[in-house]
Amino acid sequence: MFLYEIFQYFQWMKFVQFIFILFSIFVNAQNSFEIKDAKKVVIPFKLINNLIFIPINVNGAELTFLLDTGVAETTIFSLENKDLTLAPLEKMRFSGLGGNASIEGFKSDHNIGKIGEHFTNNSFTLFIILDPDFNISSHVGIPVNGIIGYHFFKNHPVAIDYGSKKITVYNDDDLLRKRIKKYDELPITLEKNKPYVFADVEMTNEKKSSKLLVDLGNSDAIWLFPALIKDFVYNRPNIEDYLGRGFNGEIYGKRSRIHNFYLGKFKFSKPLTAMPDEFSIQHVNLVSERKGSLGGDILRRFTAVFDYRNQKLYLRKNRNFDDPFHFNMSGLDFQQDGMQWEKDLVTLESKFNDKSTRGVELVNSSLQYKFVLKPFFSIAGVRKNSPGDKAGLKKGDELITINGRKTADMTLQRIMEMMKSDEGKTINMVILRKKQELRCSFRLEDPIPYQE
Repeated sequence: MFLYEIFQYFQWMKFVQFIFILFSIFVNAQNSFEIKDAKKVVIPFKLINNLIFIPINVNGAELTFLLDTGVAETTIFSLENKDLTLAPLEKMRFSGLGGNASIEGFKSDHNIGKIGEHFTNNSFTLFIILDPDFNISSHVGIPVNGIIGYHFFKNHPVAIDYGSKKITVYNDDDLLRKRIKKYDELPITLEKNKPYVFADVEMTNEKKSSKLLVDLGNSDAIWLFPALIKDFVYNRPNIEDYLGRGFNGEIYGKRSRIHNFYLGKFKFSKPLTAMPDEFSIQHVNLVSERKGSLGGDILRRFTAVFDYRNQKLYLRKNRNFDDPFHFNMSGLDFQQDGMQWEKDLVTLESKFNDKSTRGVELVNSSLQYKFVLKPFFSIAGVRKNSPGDKAGLKKGDELITINGRKTADMTLQRIMEMMKSDEGKTINMVILRKKQELRCSFRLEDPIPYQE
């Protein structure tokens, strides 16, 4: 009888194990983007400040998402007047970078997400964040509705070509092998549904192997967490700065340059490095041994292939590889406050023939006005003792012109590029403060040139 019971026990355990495997397969099949009837899918993207934005149709609504390997779940934080119907909601709380403990939101299962005709998720889980301060649209210059991470990458290898601004998702191993034949292979680990890589950080003259999150949603080159690095010493010069916004509020810390950074066989000299303070990372559930993040200003120098299934990252350098690491030398943070109608002067031309000119065609021009929707911008922050600060610029100042050109004819990306251009360049601004036009002038100055 005893032997029979043991036999029954093992049969039961096999059954339980079988059910567990089936359950795991079922769960893994949920919330997955799958390719239907195609060997690959090509997705165009917008690249703004080293960040990637892709279109996703959610339940029939066309939305724009930030592609971010640094997040596990898909979130929506703004609809920008989009009409979107979601599946039933469940209340949740979120935590991440920033000073506060958590923020409130909702979870919605069983939505339908589509990217093009062939890349579809029929059980799309979304997390909805209610905090209006989390909306990043004003700091990007285009409407952004949410962030997508792990569930975009988990089932298929994804190639990101920063040169052509196209993503290719592969459903054919032979096509992938041909693509990566001349790429360098790096191992990654997937922990809490996020990719990690080991790289060498050389602050001054000693290389230290460091575990870094591969973070497409971080526009900087490198982040390091001083509180987690033994005997960490800040390189000089360094500055106190606003580093961005996480789930839990504003992130502050220091910026500096390090001597060298090594990723596989690739070497980067004098890269900019951001170092969040201990307060900003106190509520982050960090994986073991993590020392920081590898961000977009490094990744944009490659064509990168993420293969989550085989835990590989393939890299091939592109034409951006040798770009210098530029810093916003104005000390000003800008935001787009919306769109407004502006009156534009246009020239209308009509052609006619006159007998007295023996058939020569004449052009008659007339001037007319038309109204066009154009962006308007303001200063969102001013770094203390920066060139912009010394010129008297203040948070809330509205931008009218920069170097004689109307900012209504610019993009936020273009304004930021001007602030990262040649050191010593003069910037002349006309701003509006309390309905009064003011003129300001300053020279761009790098506050953190690397010093041996």
